[in-house]
Amino acid sequence: MQYLMAIDAGTGSIRVVIFDTNGNQISMSQKEWTHLEEEGVPNSMSFDFKNNWNLVKHCINEAISEAKINSKDILALSSTSMREGIVLYDKDGNELWAVANVDARASNEVKYLKENFENIEQEFYEISGQTFALGALPRILWLKNNKPDIYEKVSAISMIGDWILAKLSGVIAVDPSNGGTTGIFSLNKRTWDSSMAKKVGIKDDIFTPCYEVGTVIGTVKEDISKEVNLSTDTKVVMGGGDVQLGSAGLGVVNIGDVAILGGSFWQQIVNISKDTTPPKDMSIRVNPHVISDQSQAEGITFFSGLVMRWFRDAFCDLEKLEAKEKNIDTYTLLEQKSKNIPVGSYGIMPIFSDSMNYGKWYHAAPSFINLSIDSNTCNRFSMFKSLQENACIVSSINLDKIKEFTNININNIVFAGGASKGELWSQTLADVTGCKVSIPKVTEATALGAAMSAGVGAGVYENLKEASKRLVVWDKEYQPNMQNKKLYDDIKEKWQKIYKAQLELVDKNLTTSMWKAPGL
Repeated sequence: MQYLMAIDAGTGSIRVVIFDTNGNQISMSQKEWTHLEEEGVPNSMSFDFKNNWNLVKHCINEAISEAKINSKDILALSSTSMREGIVLYDKDGNELWAVANVDARASNEVKYLKENFENIEQEFYEISGQTFALGALPRILWLKNNKPDIYEKVSAISMIGDWILAKLSGVIAVDPSNGGTTGIFSLNKRTWDSSMAKKVGIKDDIFTPCYEVGTVIGTVKEDISKEVNLSTDTKVVMGGGDVQLGSAGLGVVNIGDVAILGGSFWQQIVNISKDTTPPKDMSIRVNPHVISDQSQAEGITFFSGLVMRWFRDAFCDLEKLEAKEKNIDTYTLLEQKSKNIPVGSYGIMPIFSDSMNYGKWYHAAPSFINLSIDSNTCNRFSMFKSLQENACIVSSINLDKIKEFTNININNIVFAGGASKGELWSQTLADVTGCKVSIPKVTEATALGAAMSAGVGAGVYENLKEASKRLVVWDKEYQPNMQNKKLYDDIKEKWQKIYKAQLELVDKNLTTSMWKAPGL
């Protein structure tokens, strides 16, 4: 038997997963990691490449050990990672500085760029599909302004997943799907646009080669092979961004395919032609897909999964105990107790994430609106259901924005991530959107996508589309209740008006935004 290794560098942990060539998971090792705020640097989120490399090595060794295989049978490996996180290197390929995905230190730099270069964000967005909210340009400018000694040594840039491949192979490179999230990029050409860096006064000669996902960039270096128990014959293959490779792991590989990834954040993604122009209002993000002729329109809902976890831990101690006694998940129990609550949850309106407004991205203060003091209708079960409904409603609004500029008709949604395990949540998504909701039978879609990439590089699969067709298996589907959809359409319209009023309270400094992009 031969195997493929996927290395998944997520926001909260590093995972190494080994699959056989039929897509069966053989073993997995995972270690949590944390990203620390730098002393004296508000809203910073540094990536600790020294300590984190030790965690990567540990997980590689442990995954091989648990798989009980000869590591020489691992044909190839690839990686995927949180997007937006960057690593900067010196001329010898040594790491100098790195930040994780939602590092927001560069607020002053974003303001400087907007004030000194007229319409620059709009200009760059039309080319790259990205704004400055999570982009690399302001962060590198911050480094130039605040740590010039480090900045002067910078000779190369990569994403965090690429950093892992560089450590293993010695080759620093990027792919379009992850590299594109820096914003220093052309959607149409699927490579760096260094003229953007030159225009704002930062180095324009640091941009590493850009290879498509599935390209072999080298093999495991001899000195590293001894540390991680990998053969020097194992191919190191270019990976990609976690959402895009996760899409491939869910079968979302054709133009017009749609997925909602229900994790800590929720992403709503629609595959579009790479020639599609991003919307004029900058409301939606557009990223290169891992399929070379495609981009992805992406809406993002902030903290949907994290809000649900907060609600469970803050209010549902009794249900946690009951679920433990019954040997079921707490969310499953909460769904059982909430399933007969009517559409609209007795009028409760959760105020957490706004729909996406990429050009001016901020949220209202977290709250529940329209509560009553009738404990028969306003209780933790109706509030729980209202949170499920709200995540689906905000997702639906983001999909409406995508439909507006792509003219893609959406009838079927692939739903994945932790939220898709909830039967009530899945049915609610179908009812809110009016679409069939399909659930794939996969627990590690992102890692499976990275394994597909490794398999393409090893010649196991012809390309990612062929790998996806071969490996993705479907589990369940939910049909929409169109009567419920009519009710949700009214709720959706009302919620948008209420949220707008809540944003005005933030604008007046009466409440505190849940999150603001740098520069606002």
